[in-house]
Amino acid sequence: MPLKIAIVGTGKVARSNYLPYLSKQADVSLSYFSRTLSKAEACALEFGGRAVDSVEALLADAPDAVLVLTHETQRFDATEALLESKFTPRRLFFEKPLVAQNGQAHVSEEDFRKARTLLQRAEALGTETAMVFNYRFFEQRQRAQKVIAEREFGKLTQASLLVNYACWSHCIDLLNLFGGRAEEISALAGQTSYQGAVDVSAAFRLENGATGTILGTSGIKFDHSLYELHFHFERGSLHFSDLDGPLEIFDHATRYKESHGLIGNHSRWDQYRASFEKSLVAYLDSIRQSIPPPVPGLAGLEELQFEAALRRSITQKRPVKVQEELELTSYPSSRGG
Repeated sequence: MPLKIAIVGTGKVARSNYLPYLSKQADVSLSYFSRTLSKAEACALEFGGRAVDSVEALLADAPDAVLVLTHETQRFDATEALLESKFTPRRLFFEKPLVAQNGQAHVSEEDFRKARTLLQRAEALGTETAMVFNYRFFEQRQRAQKVIAEREFGKLTQASLLVNYACWSHCIDLLNLFGGRAEEISALAGQTSYQGAVDVSAAFRLENGATGTILGTSGIKFDHSLYELHFHFERGSLHFSDLDGPLEIFDHATRYKESHGLIGNHSRWDQYRASFEKSLVAYLDSIRQSIPPPVPGLAGLEELQFEAALRRSITQKRPVKVQEELELTSYPSSRGG
């Protein structure tokens, strides 16, 4: 029985990062909906499948999963329409960030509240939710997760993150993945605006006691490293640099430093594109096996919670008690792999 995968949003993201892989899977049938029918029809012509002219028609076929690949500014409205349909979607898979109505460099508290409402409604309907967060599928990240477990590095104790806004939500997700949810955040906004977005810097403490700092900016040029992430654990440390940079491992037990990098002739964008395929492989396998998705929808809400706390701290000029003031409500602590 083929998997029925429905696509909402047929723009560049869908055409470049999702459909090249999905269209080659023998057991996947595709359907498309776009606000502009001609764009959905163009995708059907290029990648196979069928275009429909409404959300109702898309869901009437009972797809196994709906991939919501719209621009982040349109994602709330698109998801709301899916959840209001007379045909309840079985599964929803979201591009990141989950909701960002003014763009990913301008996430607000309202975005967090709206995303929380969407996930609550999906849960009430019995609809499973999942996120892409494809940076989790970079070779360096997966190797790091293995090292942390096999060498018993213990819990995260400190972290520092310098991030271009193009990678912002992904890097916050990695912080949540390695260290857990934030307990308290104290943030400041910069004076200089780059591409319409000011720098944001913050000190934080996680629920597990780890402390750290994060700086978000559009001021990093794209020919430089787009992020520098340092994670320090009880018995070792990790350093990530850029999409295709090396993973540096500092092992306190052996007292050795290791560096794992891609061989030559592999650009950051090769690594980036490959991560989408890996994330789709894992997601489709979870559907086939009827197991939870590799990255749950909750991860998208946790990322927005962190951003909402940053904005509140800046606006109100005070530390924010994250879990008390911006509750995730009834969601469990599981965060996928």
